[in-house]
Amino acid sequence: MSADQSPEAPSPPAAAKPAASFGGRWTYLVIGLALLFVLMPFLFWNATWFGRPLTDSQITKALADNSHPREIQHALTQIEGRIEAGDPSVKHWYPKIVGLAYHPVDEIRLTDAWVMGQDNKSEDFHQALGVLVADPQIMVQRNAALSLVRFGDASGHDVIVAMLRPYDMPSPFAGTLEMRLKPGDVVNPGTLVAHVSSGGQSREVRSIVPGTLETWRGANGSTVAVGQPLVTLAPAEGMVWEALRALYLIGRADDLPDVERFADSANSTAPRVARQAQATAQAIRSRSS
Repeated sequence: MSADQSPEAPSPPAAAKPAASFGGRWTYLVIGLALLFVLMPFLFWNATWFGRPLTDSQITKALADNSHPREIQHALTQIEGRIEAGDPSVKHWYPKIVGLAYHPVDEIRLTDAWVMGQDNKSEDFHQALGVLVADPQIMVQRNAALSLVRFGDASGHDVIVAMLRPYDMPSPFAGTLEMRLKPGDVVNPGTLVAHVSSGGQSREVRSIVPGTLETWRGANGSTVAVGQPLVTLAPAEGMVWEALRALYLIGRADDLPDVERFADSANSTAPRVARQAQATAQAIRSRSS
């Protein structure tokens, strides 16, 4: 025993010291969990944010990756930005972009239609948009119609005018209606609007256009058929804004009643919509006269 040790206070045996070690492990565990809570949202954001720059090789790889539609969308948005910046090197992807007009995933065709509108000198884009304006998915139609205006092509005129009108959402299923929303609720593409039950199975009905629920076309618990209108959606402000801008260029005299409904600020959700409606109506009258 050394001189500085006391026989009355012996050192505790190793088995009596786990508390300090246990506390240290918990400290590391807490720190690790805290880092995980910070890291996971960042990784998710980084994986889904379309603004993350891609190299040329990454764009080429993404465009060919049919198993990951979001990667294709990411690549398309990167190409769009480079088209707007006047980068001629993006043209070697144009054949692939045209081919995506026939992709089975709606979201791909939707993004593709918008991207092709950024280069109104490409006749291949022009022709592909002529196909997409008759797409079975209504939002693809809308993007294609708006993009065609950039080519001076008014073949999507009727689609654009319909963007100013209430949309009667059809039921994709037959069965018993179970309402999920109420008038005044705002919906976006993908918003759950209702369930339709049949044969003990309840299936979801989701909106395919943005807007505001205006009125139900049937009673809760009523029987509905495939294609029967379920609900009427008032047009979303963003859709109205884009439609009015397009009709400024291609609008006709018989479009004035639809346009002028938004010219009164009391009927518009935003002052810019009323101002655009007024400018569009004036442009249409000037052409008509």
